[in-house]
Amino acid sequence: MSKRYENILVAVDGSHNSEKAFSEALAIAKEQKAHLFIVCIINEVEIAYSAYAYSKLLAEEKENVEKELLKRVYDAKEMGIQEITPIVEIGNVKELLTKTLPERYNIDLLIVGATGKGAIQRITIGSTAAYVVNHAPCNIMVIK
Repeated sequence: MSKRYENILVAVDGSHNSEKAFSEALAIAKEQKAHLFIVCIINEVEIAYSAYAYSKLLAEEKENVEKELLKRVYDAKEMGIQEITPIVEIGNVKELLTKTLPERYNIDLLIVGATGKGAIQRITIGSTAAYVVNHAPCNIMVIK
C-alpha cells in the first residue's frame, strides 16, 4: 500500500462481512496512523415499514447502535489507534456513504463489507457495496 491514508471510514452493520471490514480498517488505520471513522447507518426505509411505532423503534435502534459503536471505539483504542470518531446516522445508506460522509469528513478510503443484507433485502434495496464502488468519491476497499 503506497498511498498514505489520513481519513478512513468503515461501515459496520453487524454482518459477518462488516466485522471483517472493521478488522481490516483497524489494521490499515494503525499502519497508516490514520483517523478512523466508524459509521453505523440506520436505514430509515427499513424502519418505516415496521409494524411498531416508528419513533419508538428508531430510538431503540439508535441506542443499540450507539452501544455497539462504543465497543468498536474501545477495540480501536486497544489496537493503538489514536484518532477515532464514531458516527451514527439515520437515513439513506447509499447517499450517506457515497456523498454526505466522504465530503463531511474528507474521507480518502472507505471500507465496506461485500454483503451485509440477506438475499431478499439485496433484491429490494440493491447491493450497497456495488453502489458505493460506482459512486463514492474516494478509494474503496470491499471486504469479502
